[in-house]
Amino acid sequence: MVRLSDTARLQGARGAGAGFLGDLFETLTTRGRRLLGWPEGADREGLETPDLSDLGQQLLSRRGEASGVVLARALLAAYADADPEARLAFLRALARTFGPDPQAVAVALARIAQDPESREALAALHAAAEPRRQELFRRLNLAPGGTAALVRMREDVLQHMRGHPDLRSVDHDFAHLFASWFNRGFLTLRHIDWNTPASILEKIIRYEAVHAIQNWDDLRNRLHPVDRRCYGFFHPQLVDEPLIFVEVALTKDVPASIGGVLDLSRQPIRAEEADTAVFYSISNTQRGLAGVSFGNFLIKQVVEELKADVPGIKTFVTLSPAPGFAAWLDAERKAATSAHIRPEHRQIFAALDEPGWHERPATAEALRGPLLACAARYFLRAQGAARQVLDPVARFHLGNGARLERLNHLGDISAKGVKQSYGLMVNYLYDPDQIEANHEGFAERSDVAASEGVRSLLATGTP
Repeated sequence: MVRLSDTARLQGARGAGAGFLGDLFETLTTRGRRLLGWPEGADREGLETPDLSDLGQQLLSRRGEASGVVLARALLAAYADADPEARLAFLRALARTFGPDPQAVAVALARIAQDPESREALAALHAAAEPRRQELFRRLNLAPGGTAALVRMREDVLQHMRGHPDLRSVDHDFAHLFASWFNRGFLTLRHIDWNTPASILEKIIRYEAVHAIQNWDDLRNRLHPVDRRCYGFFHPQLVDEPLIFVEVALTKDVPASIGGVLDLSRQPIRAEEADTAVFYSISNTQRGLAGVSFGNFLIKQVVEELKADVPGIKTFVTLSPAPGFAAWLDAERKAATSAHIRPEHRQIFAALDEPGWHERPATAEALRGPLLACAARYFLRAQGAARQVLDPVARFHLGNGARLERLNHLGDISAKGVKQSYGLMVNYLYDPDQIEANHEGFAERSDVAASEGVRSLLATGTP
């Protein structure tokens, strides 16, 4: 809950430009209702349970802007009010009846058969092959709040896609359009601090996906001290919705555990004393934008911001989770044979099944070498489909050009950290002089850039 004093202090005011756009849309809506013959104030043609597919067909059949805005608003409002079954029926109708026009495609193909070199015929085929739902999405995007509504609609698509594979074509079209609508050129980097409007701060608490923010004191500890930073990407159509944000700690060294970074009782240092910037949490906030890449641009721009703001910072590193490590190790332990677990370590790993193993110093220390040896194999030897690194966080940072710098035993001893990675945390180093070479090696050959310290664990299993 936001305290009333916080809300009064932090809430931003709506600008005059927003009022002008609101009046403009209201004027278009009023004119559109008249053109459609709808009564004043009607959003759904007076129907209690409007047919969503029919509204979509009407929207595609209209050419006027005013009537189009009204129909787009009506469809989005009806979809928002519909029950889950009606929403799913509409999404499946998008897949079934809002695809390419078969007749138009046939005509275009016939033209190409007659004149294979005709640019006009190729253009006609391109236009005909585009699914009609893409144009529907563009028109829905013209309605006030249309962009946010479409992002939420794709969330529904993703939720149902496993049980309804026919929705994959709809998801493909959403991803295609969102890649353009949320292009890096449209995004704005904003510094998020304790004076940011409460509506945004509440979302930082809600969307934090790596290390849960417990309360407002915890949030203040991450935003207010002089040795802490937070940045987010925003889109002009979702002004109060950060699309992705990163939390940064300015330190004197590379931390091996998250506890000290988040400690409420720690003593902040002056920014001028710091030589290291630690990216310790990166959270995507919009599930409907899955697959649209923001993180690589965010990290690189934040690096530039920090270099300008705090020139003394020379090292840029992450303190990252390893969310797939525990599940992978458990599967290797259950297998009759494993290429990644040494025979002498199997008995030692039995301690991992005991509650509180990480709180017993002797047990935790006995597990250090075996866990780090397996972690090195998890990142450097184990591979998934298409020779890909198994860990999703590793794929993200290595794909951005970072180097696997250090593996940290018991870096996160929270319940979540022990469950998902047996406490393992990872430092990925962003060396500006090596980022491009590392990225190319990973993208072209699946090469993992790793420090000698990490590679030595493959042979020795000791830090």
